[in-house]
Amino acid sequence: MRFRRWMRRDSASAWLFLLPSLIGFSLFYLIPFGMGAAYSFQSSSVDGSFAGFANYQELLASSSFRKAAGNTFRFTVISVPLMIAASLFIAMLLNRSAYLRNWLRTAFVMPLVVPVASIILIWQILFDWNGTLNAMLHAFGWSRVDWMKTDWARVVVIFVYVWKNIGYNIVLFLAGLQNIPRDYYETADVEGAGAVRKFTGITLVYLLPTTFFVVLMSIVNSFKVFRETYLIAGDYPHDSIYMLQHYMNNMFMSLDIQKLTAAATLMAVCILALVIALFAVEKRFRSFME
Repeated sequence: MRFRRWMRRDSASAWLFLLPSLIGFSLFYLIPFGMGAAYSFQSSSVDGSFAGFANYQELLASSSFRKAAGNTFRFTVISVPLMIAASLFIAMLLNRSAYLRNWLRTAFVMPLVVPVASIILIWQILFDWNGTLNAMLHAFGWSRVDWMKTDWARVVVIFVYVWKNIGYNIVLFLAGLQNIPRDYYETADVEGAGAVRKFTGITLVYLLPTTFFVVLMSIVNSFKVFRETYLIAGDYPHDSIYMLQHYMNNMFMSLDIQKLTAAATLMAVCILALVIALFAVEKRFRSFME
């Protein structure tokens, strides 16, 4: 009886401390998103009537939206696995007694604390037609490349995205690696297990929760690449890096609220479905390993 009273009192205290955050989240995120989703089913944002899925049908029929959605999907499919593999590889190197390990850890975390707007100036100088990279290519006798106005633009954006977010993943993987007991590796060495067997049978298994979280955050961050792309290439970049955020920003500038809210709602639903699918895969894999 006392335990129940204590639990009730503890739950009430927890809800009391969470209440300011819940109010702020509702006012600035949940309620505006609900209003936007409601606008996406109306013919107009001012005195509009219920239009059903007409706005979504018009949205899916738009070639600009399909191009933006396809580019966003391709960017996520390419950049997320690349960043996860690179961050795990670097984390495993730093987890050893490497030379200058602490300095290297700090170097990889630095992009997280540097403002994007200031760093973009460096990328613009680096990838400009008369920039540093083209000057190096010219010095070696190779032709210049218009990086941001050709298909190379996608490679540039992927590189910037990986550079900006890889430090966060490395820190998470390092924390996961350091929590794996060394006894397991010593036992595997005694039994004659190779490096591949230890990696698949020990490292990946115990890194499952960390890997799941890293994959989830990497996918979410891949939908935030609009900042870097917008600052480097502007409102209307090359077709290969025209993302969903560009489309929604252009709809906002033209005050096409119905297409804007429909695109935002559809993107949110797709992200939610992807997150639910990841949770289901992680749960099934965990039960299989147990």
